[in-house]
Amino acid sequence: MILDLPNTPEQAMPNFKGGEGVAYTRMFFDGTNRIMLGRLPAGASIGMHTHDTNSEIMHVLSGTARVIMDGETEIVRAGQTHYCPKGHTHTTICDGPEELHILAVVPEQ
Repeated sequence: MILDLPNTPEQAMPNFKGGEGVAYTRMFFDGTNRIMLGRLPAGASIGMHTHDTNSEIMHVLSGTARVIMDGETEIVRAGQTHYCPKGHTHTTICDGPEELHILAVVPEQ
């Protein structure tokens, strides 16, 4: 199966999971798993949330993310991948000067 995410309609998600600003996504969802191209403008964030039934793999395509997972802060740069296992809590913040672009995979477990 080929997914053409760049040509999938983009959805705006204001205050996604309680975050600041607007997050944008182009998403494939098969009823169980999500595969997403996402972007966060400078200053926007995805709110703190727990992955109770799934994990998340987030690969940074461009920009810089500040991720806080289980109380620990990490900086994730273009070419790096953040992994949030099932049962853990995290937030993603675009606090750099440029938009953050990510590829995220959220498989149910």
